[in-house]
Amino acid sequence: MCGVIGIAAEHEVVGEIYDGLSTLQHRGQDAAGVMVFNGQQFHTKRGNGLVRDVITAADIPGLRGKIGIGHVRYPTAGNYSADEAQPFFVNSPFGLGLVHNGNLTNTEKLRRELSREGRHLNTASDSEVLLNVFSRELRKQKMRGFSVTKLFAAAEKTARRIHGSYAAVILVAGYGILALRDPHGLRPLAIGIRKNKKRNEFATASEDPALTALGFRSLGDVQPGEAVWLSAAGKISRRQLVPKKWSPCIFEYVYLARPDSQIVDISVYRSLLRAGEYLAEEIKKAKIKIDVVVPVPDTSRTSALTVAAKLKVKYREGLIKNRYIGRTFIMPTQAKRQKSIRHKLIPLPLELRNKNVLLVDDSIVRGNTSRQIVEMVRSAGAKKVYFASASPPLRSPCVYGVDMPSKKEFIANNLSILQIAKQLKADAVFYLPLSNLVKSCEFGKKKIPKFCTACFDGKYPTKEVDAKYLKAVEKQRNDSQKHEEEEQMTLL
Repeated sequence: MCGVIGIAAEHEVVGEIYDGLSTLQHRGQDAAGVMVFNGQQFHTKRGNGLVRDVITAADIPGLRGKIGIGHVRYPTAGNYSADEAQPFFVNSPFGLGLVHNGNLTNTEKLRRELSREGRHLNTASDSEVLLNVFSRELRKQKMRGFSVTKLFAAAEKTARRIHGSYAAVILVAGYGILALRDPHGLRPLAIGIRKNKKRNEFATASEDPALTALGFRSLGDVQPGEAVWLSAAGKISRRQLVPKKWSPCIFEYVYLARPDSQIVDISVYRSLLRAGEYLAEEIKKAKIKIDVVVPVPDTSRTSALTVAAKLKVKYREGLIKNRYIGRTFIMPTQAKRQKSIRHKLIPLPLELRNKNVLLVDDSIVRGNTSRQIVEMVRSAGAKKVYFASASPPLRSPCVYGVDMPSKKEFIANNLSILQIAKQLKADAVFYLPLSNLVKSCEFGKKKIPKFCTACFDGKYPTKEVDAKYLKAVEKQRNDSQKHEEEEQMTLL
């Protein structure tokens, strides 16, 4: 899960890219970067940290250009080095910059192919692999001048070589921006238009609020398997590269995306409201007495509101959030997640003391955060503490860009609901059934035949993800290994 943006305008774009990335900051807090082209040169600033820390007021005068791209990183492949912060760059042909959200599933095969083709890679990032594959395919077109037709031909060759998930934005020096999305549409990518006196201006971003905040009118999504060319001259061209295989990630609606986003013409906010209604029906079956519904801020508030309304009990803010602590789910190590939650949430005893409290969260991943929250609420004087998840039990690793790669990390992997409640020290635990989560998201929408629900049911939409692949991913990406990497970096 990362955030990407690209803008082609009539004026300097670095300020708008900064604002757009700030709107997408929830998608990645590890690193940030921006690249602009001023007609002659690329100018880049990137590094570890939040957008406001990486791109400062002192940097702005050196980042002049009317075409630009930006990125916020949440690492799932490669490592945590600042060298792997995006955008990435290759100088031929034309000069290309890339930002990428997603995760390629055939990276090692592509890396070997690129090596045989004489391409040198500087990082372990699959995003650099993607850029080099595209660069290689564009060179094979042997363009004497720029051609949109040949650009799309190179994009099609690239789409047929790379597997997995990608919402990528490529800056082509002097000409414009190319937006690409994988055939399954696993990761979101929106397009917007803004009219001015001279010509149309275009932008693309991971979520549409980043565009509307900048005055762009939404043109909807880049379609799965589609390439969209946004030219510096103010024109838009589209090409379906490979057949659509609709499987957008359902976890985007559960946790990843902003509630004000529209992904595949589905309101994230409305899907969360409906999820709360379905969850309340599950809780009703237990016939327990609940005095107050308390959301685990911020992402569960929307669902918790409808849970309380359906159960006809009070809704209260019983946990106060420190807004200057990042999202614990996307922190890189378990140690950081556990330390962060103690500083992130403070219980409000007046709303909890001597009450049967129902805590509502968007999901339960590892369970460590949930257990600490239950303990906080009990310490604040609650009589009973129930815990409800507005999504099904997470049991399978995501290989498409969300950092939960090891089955061992999931509390629901080998435990029953009763055992999970015991582990969380809760009086009862409730989950939203997968069928009802799907109903919450697809309500009234017939054009999506299927969501990617692999993290819940282990059914992966891309055929290369098999038991062997999952075993390799688990070995490569687990919390203990990340902890060792961080210790080594500290010692250097």
